[in-house]
Amino acid sequence: MSSPDKKTVHVIGAGPAGLMAAERLAQGGAAVVVHEAMPSVARKFLMAGRGGLNLTHSEPVDAFTSRYGEASGAVTAWLERFSPTHLIGWAEGLGQPVFTGSSGRVFPRAMKASPLLRAWLARLAELGVEVRTRSRWIGRREGGWVFGTPQGERVERPDAVVLALGGASWPRLGSDGGWRPWLEAEGVEVAPFRPTNVGFDVAWSEVFADRFAGQPLKPLALSFGGTTVRGEAMVTRYGLEGGAVYALSAALRDAVERDGSATLTVDLRPDLSIEVLAGRLAKGRGKDSVSNWLRKAAGLSPVGAGLLREIPRALPEGADKLARRIKAVRLTLTGVQGLARAISSAGGVRLDAVDDRLMLKALPGVFVAGEMLDWEAPTGGYLLQASMASGAVAADGVLDWLG
Repeated sequence: MSSPDKKTVHVIGAGPAGLMAAERLAQGGAAVVVHEAMPSVARKFLMAGRGGLNLTHSEPVDAFTSRYGEASGAVTAWLERFSPTHLIGWAEGLGQPVFTGSSGRVFPRAMKASPLLRAWLARLAELGVEVRTRSRWIGRREGGWVFGTPQGERVERPDAVVLALGGASWPRLGSDGGWRPWLEAEGVEVAPFRPTNVGFDVAWSEVFADRFAGQPLKPLALSFGGTTVRGEAMVTRYGLEGGAVYALSAALRDAVERDGSATLTVDLRPDLSIEVLAGRLAKGRGKDSVSNWLRKAAGLSPVGAGLLREIPRALPEGADKLARRIKAVRLTLTGVQGLARAISSAGGVRLDAVDDRLMLKALPGVFVAGEMLDWEAPTGGYLLQASMASGAVAADGVLDWLG
């Protein structure tokens, strides 16, 4: 039970931003209650960690903050409060040592999210944070915050509130953007939600889709709008997805929405120059099939060779022209997958609707953190880092406002 002089703060949403805010608030002396509509906390966090939990990135700060595009100024201020170094120290303080991969990405040695989350929840319990699952915020009434629970409606009157309800991607995990109408009715400007870190449609032939859907293209380099990204991508029945695609997804999405399509340039052998590649191809294929020849001479995987013959469907004559094609397959993207398939979303509460403490200008005492805010970033540790940093900033803002 909290002492009478303790200020009570309710955090709505138990993802990384909300839990970070709760931890920081409790350490600052507040009595904290976390509400989560789902039966368990941090579902998206756990899902993201299935293939290896990418905590943050080790690149220099200028390069790091540039990943946030138009929101880089605001996010830079958040990272000054809770930087990649702080995040690494925080994880190791929970007994989860980290390592930096060859790509510069930072992971917990356990690779999974669940050990880190268990340690985090244990720390929150030690700090006295109360976590209420199946507690869905449904509005405000007569100055109180109303929650739907299995036992019926419950009205709370905290001293301050942190909203960390997520954006609108992966709605089945709890982030459905359902909070937007209420905030707009309260005079808060909210930018429309748009998918980011998302796949794109490509009009594959039926033969190509049947044979290669589910296969990775790697290594490759993707170029669009003057930016080139090395990595890998995955062929799907609808088109293309994967880390290298996600790194360009904001610009590609904007182009598809504006022009109806976008042309992505695919380099199937980024480690070889055109001259070296042409020299290898000039030896001819002899009795080899085209696929075997491309595998032996150019080092193309079956899916790479298939893509080369798919776009367009005739190979150019001559080693030099073929080498140039391998280095620059032009792929037309015809559509963007929706929010339900997106890793994250752009849009949300406009950054000019909150002050430097992340308090809503229209609603004193109400703070916002995480993907509810209008910012976006590629995968690679940038999403989690900014979400947790914003939770720290919102918590500090609450303590400052209450103080």
